[in-house]
Amino acid sequence: MKQKTIYTCQQCGYQSPKWLGRCPDCGQWNTLTEELLSAPSGKGRPSVAAAPAQRIAEVAAEEEDRCRCGIGEFDRVLGGGVVPGSLVLIGGDPGIGKSTLLLQAANRLAASGSALYVTAEESARQVKLRGARLGVDAQDLFICAETSLEAILERVEELQPKFLVVDSIQTIFTAALESAPGSVAQVRECAGRLMLLAKGRGVSTFIAGHVTKGGAIAGPRMLEHMVDTVLYFEGDAGHPYRILRAVKNRFGSTNEIGVFEMQERGLSEVPNPSELFLAERPKDSAGSVVVPALEGSRPILVELQALVASTSFGTPRRTAIGIDHNRVSLLVAVLEKKLGLPLPAQDIFLNVAGGVRLDEPAIDLGVVAALASSHLNRPVPAGLILFGEVGLAGEVRAVSRPELRVMEAARLGFERCCLPAGNLKNLEAPPGLQLHGVSHVQQALEGFFD
Repeated sequence: MKQKTIYTCQQCGYQSPKWLGRCPDCGQWNTLTEELLSAPSGKGRPSVAAAPAQRIAEVAAEEEDRCRCGIGEFDRVLGGGVVPGSLVLIGGDPGIGKSTLLLQAANRLAASGSALYVTAEESARQVKLRGARLGVDAQDLFICAETSLEAILERVEELQPKFLVVDSIQTIFTAALESAPGSVAQVRECAGRLMLLAKGRGVSTFIAGHVTKGGAIAGPRMLEHMVDTVLYFEGDAGHPYRILRAVKNRFGSTNEIGVFEMQERGLSEVPNPSELFLAERPKDSAGSVVVPALEGSRPILVELQALVASTSFGTPRRTAIGIDHNRVSLLVAVLEKKLGLPLPAQDIFLNVAGGVRLDEPAIDLGVVAALASSHLNRPVPAGLILFGEVGLAGEVRAVSRPELRVMEAARLGFERCCLPAGNLKNLEAPPGLQLHGVSHVQQALEGFFD
């Protein structure tokens, strides 16, 4: 019997009976590869009995007992700890610290139960050498260098671990499929088998995933839908800081972040990132402004730096690092129209110090103040912090959770806070911090620069 083949896109999973140069679904070029069209034989697949239907009022709703791994930033992003039977996917650029974090977490979790670390990209000796540098010495942590899914399931059956780490999903293959490891079919099938293992036996499973050039996790998009939690490791190669961000979490908030610092002995958590980001802030420097950004339930004070200079070309440059470029262009237009600042012939450079990326509109007032400070060459008064959303008419709009922002500003010793007038209602000023409400950009800048 002749075997049929199908062409599958390695980026999005689109399937076509013939080869195409460009995927009609995701638009990527040369991503369709030939695969044998054969249904999985089901070898090694556990049988699952049909569950009876229940009334929703009769379903037990007991809270799961989470297991804390002892890494506070990691537990925060997971929603308070590891949920038994959960499936967690961690993605990030090569060398950013995924394997380091998973090995450190497995070492801590082994104190609560046996843990199995499956390495499919390194040998057991290499993992041991890295573990010695990181101080990994748990007695119930087992290392297995294996790429076959069936062999991994056998090791799980023998050891009965409470925690399982697979590094990485793109290098695992199953004998039930003839396609190469890392293909869409292999990634989908292996992830599905690991999901059945996690749910059926209650094994908390962590999976490391490669990313594409665009920063998305490689493989079919279905992979992110199958898992319970998706975490992304962010960071700049020029900075030692790493941010672990949750983009999907069935057991917690997706707005939480964890901040780590890459050191010689691995990743160390940063419990007070505001102090770290402001440690090298220059004093009395024009264009430097501190804003309180909110990441989930955590306020973080970061420094915005702006540089406005005369251009030498016909078209001025607009460069923004860590902030949406379109948002910066909008705020520059507000300054030109509503305040009359002559910025059309000026090069504008804006940067968030520390390699942090800010997306919320509450930093608009800080961006406006930094641009005006650099253009006028007048520093923002010392001890001042500001936040607020700026509209196209120049109005300053209220933002969410102002109490967390002002409390963090008072904790770090700031004396004045400029915030939207709409946020002053029912907001009590912390000791040592004066609150000044503004309703328009012009009112705010006149208070700074007379």
